[in-house]
Amino acid sequence: MGVQKKTRKFAQVKRIIGQRDARLKKNQDKGEVGGKKKAKGDDIVREIPQVSSALFFQYNTALVPPYSVLIDTNFLSHTVQRKLEILPTMMDCLYAKCIPIITDCVMAELEKLGTKYRIALRIARDERWERLPCDHKGVYADDCIVDRVMKHKIYIVATNDRDLKRRIRKIPGVPIMSVARGKYVIERLPDAPEK
Repeated sequence: MGVQKKTRKFAQVKRIIGQRDARLKKNQDKGEVGGKKKAKGDDIVREIPQVSSALFFQYNTALVPPYSVLIDTNFLSHTVQRKLEILPTMMDCLYAKCIPIITDCVMAELEKLGTKYRIALRIARDERWERLPCDHKGVYADDCIVDRVMKHKIYIVATNDRDLKRRIRKIPGVPIMSVARGKYVIERLPDAPEK
């Protein structure tokens, strides 16, 4: 068989407990304090948001003609670029009467953008569109629109803003209208005709 070779072990040192080891008394006390904090956090009552009574699964029964369409700044600018008329094109898309609604925040955003968007601002100031006053501070239109849609699910949101679309898709029962290929397209409206 032969003799087995013994390997010499170099620099063998006696092991010492580290400063942060859980077996030390001071670290055990810290662990108990942390455990108590976690236990207090579990006592929080989590609230489930009230689901709108108008929703039948993902289908929003509150959306009936005449449709209320909340218009965003981006949507207006794309409409001007494509040289589309708002009301007739909306009616072509939805096959029903539409009421375009512009909030104070959208108006303020258009005014801030300056001379480049003066045509869009002129269209927004039209007497035919309904104006919604805003009761919050600041003039960030995206937050205003999302907040309004969360409270009342009776609107179709007209926007071409990618981030706003992403935020609205998370809210069930709210259709999105956008400008594409020289016309308006609707997304997530169950009755919408397929083209």
